[in-house]
Amino acid sequence: MLVLAFDTATDVATSALLEDGRVLGEGVSEPRALLAEVDRLLDAAGATPADLDALVVGTGPGSFTSTRIGLATARGLALALDLPAAGVSTLDALAAAADDAYPVLDARRREVFVPGPRALAPDDLELDPGHLCIGSGAVRYRATLERKGAVVPPDDDPIHLPHARLHASLATAFGPADDVLPLYVRAPDAKVRAAT
Repeated sequence: MLVLAFDTATDVATSALLEDGRVLGEGVSEPRALLAEVDRLLDAAGATPADLDALVVGTGPGSFTSTRIGLATARGLALALDLPAAGVSTLDALAAAADDAYPVLDARRREVFVPGPRALAPDDLELDPGHLCIGSGAVRYRATLERKGAVVPPDDDPIHLPHARLHASLATAFGPADDVLPLYVRAPDAKVRAAT
């Protein structure tokens, strides 16, 4: 089974092409360049979009806009290619990178997204000493987390990325892409103006 997986919930989009669980290729790009990266992965594997059997997409939490990019892309590809899809939490995929890893994503507004899922200030996190914290929030709030006794790998360590191959390894239930829902945790910043 040829599976395309991707996550755009953070500032960095990850993608992977897998055949029967074996990684054929991986990519990292900006969320807006996701389709170009997918095209590159397919081309490098000698495959076409018509060869795909399923999609796996990251559902967040993360940036509202970036999360929507991933879900809209998954829905468009699923509709055009008649593919089933599965959604996997960005936090779950990040946590799968290492045993006992605690995912911490930058939620902006001086907050982080953590398992629950929930958004809170880094100072409000309760961590055991020596806890391995990974993700964009762990990098941004390194000083706070380390003061609490957490271990944060170097900023350039790839463990901080929610690799799409991990999403694919966690996907279990495939179905209509329209059934894959985003995990926002909090309301978007944009407000609808009242009719006058």
